[in-house]
Amino acid sequence: MYAEDTIVAPATPPGRGAVAIVRLSGGDATRIASSLWHPLRAGAPRPRRLTLGEIRDPQTGGVIDRAMCVAMPGPASLTGEDVVEFHCHGGPYIVRRVLGMAIAAGARMAEPGEFSRRAFLNGRIDLTEAEAVADLIDARSESALKHAIAQLDGALAQRVDYLRGTVIGVLAHLEAEIDFADEGLKLPGREQVAGEIAQVAADVALLHDSFRRGRLARDGARAAIVGKPNAGKSSVLNLILGADRAIVTATPGTTRDVIEESVTLGPWQLVLQDTAGVREAADEVERIGIGRTLGSVAEADLLIAVFDSSRPFEDEDARVLGLCQGRAGVALLNKSDLRPPVLAPADLLRRGIGMPVMRFSALDAEGAPALRDELARAVETLAAESPADGVAISRERHREALAKALEALESARASALAGMPPEIVAVDAAAAAMALSALTGVVGAEDVLDAVFREFCIGK
Repeated sequence: MYAEDTIVAPATPPGRGAVAIVRLSGGDATRIASSLWHPLRAGAPRPRRLTLGEIRDPQTGGVIDRAMCVAMPGPASLTGEDVVEFHCHGGPYIVRRVLGMAIAAGARMAEPGEFSRRAFLNGRIDLTEAEAVADLIDARSESALKHAIAQLDGALAQRVDYLRGTVIGVLAHLEAEIDFADEGLKLPGREQVAGEIAQVAADVALLHDSFRRGRLARDGARAAIVGKPNAGKSSVLNLILGADRAIVTATPGTTRDVIEESVTLGPWQLVLQDTAGVREAADEVERIGIGRTLGSVAEADLLIAVFDSSRPFEDEDARVLGLCQGRAGVALLNKSDLRPPVLAPADLLRRGIGMPVMRFSALDAEGAPALRDELARAVETLAAESPADGVAISRERHREALAKALEALESARASALAGMPPEIVAVDAAAAAMALSALTGVVGAEDVLDAVFREFCIGK
C-alpha cells in the first residue's frame, strides 16, 4: 500500500562531517520546509537551485543553522513527489534538531529504503534500478562499482524488457488464434511458435547462467583458507591482509572459529575465511569449529590450501587434499624458510592435487606477490566461466525469476511441438512473461492486447 504522507530522513551517514543532507518527500514537503527554512534574500527560491538561508525553530524563531535548501517539485524528482533537501552543516545535533522540527511540522520519519520505494511505486525507477542504488552504495571494488552503474543505467532492465517483449509477441500470436480463428488471419504454425519459444528460452538461459559472474562482481569471490592445525593458515590470512587480524601462536588448534575479512585484488573483492585446522576433533568446541570449516569449504568459490613443507605428508594433509579435488584455488607449501624442506610440489602433484602449487613463507613473505597474482587469476577464471555479453544478474531473486520463466518456456515449447491447443501453450507463455515482469516489477495486463492490435490491426 502506498502511504501518501510526507517522510523525512537524513540522506547522509550519521556522525560529524562538512555537510549533512536532510531530505523531505511528499505532498507537504514544501509547506513543512517553508515553516523551517527562510531565504537570506527576498523572493521565492527557484526550483532545483540551491539557495542560502537560515533554518529557524518555528516555536522560538531561533536560528538553528545557516543552510542551503533546494526544492524539486514532483513528478520530475527522485521519488516522483515534491522533494526538498536541506544541506546543513554536518553536526549530529543540527541534524537531530532539523529532523525533530520537520516531524513536529507534520512529517514522518522514513522507513529504510522508503525514498527508493516511492521512486519505484511512482515509476521513476524499476526494481533492478532500485537494487542498483543499494549496490552502488555498498560497492567495495571496481567490479562491484561497474556492475552497479551498468544496472542503474538500465542494462539489465532493457535486456529483461526485450525478453519479455519477445514472449509477449509469441503470446499475441496465440491469443489471436484463440480469439480470431475465424478471421482468416495468417498465423504462425506450431513449429514456428515452438522455434520462437526455443530462441527466447535460449536467451533467458544465457542471462540466467550469468549469475556467477554477476555475483562475483557484486559480492566478490569467497576464498576459504584450509589446512591442518599449525600449517600457518592464520599467518597467510594476516599476510594477505597486511594486518594482524587473526591470532597466531605455535600451539596447534589456536583458530577455533571462522574469521572473515575482505581484500581487494585488482578489480575484484576477495572475501577471505580463515578456518579451524582439519583433523580429528579433540573436544566438542573443536568439533564445531571443524564443522564450520567444512561449511566454509563447501560455500567457497576457491580454496587456499596450506601445507606445512617442513613436515612429511600426513593423514591430515590427505584430508585437506581431498577437499581440494575439483576445486579452484591455490596450494601453498608454507614454511619454506625452514630448511631443508620436507614436502615438495611434486609430492602434492603426485597425489593428484589439481590446483597450482607454490612454495611460500608467511614468516618472511616469500611468494606473497605471486599469491596475490594467482588469486586474481583464479577469480578472473571463475568469472569467465559464465557467459560474458555485458549484462549479468547478481541476486537470487533475479535467478529465481529467470528459472521460473525458463521452466514455463520449456513447457510452452513442448506443448507447441505436441500440437496442443493454443490455450494450453498460451498459459505457459503468459507464466513466462509474468516471471520476467516480476524481475523488473513491471506487470502489464494490457501488454498482450497492445501487441495484438499493433501487429494485426484487428477490430479497427
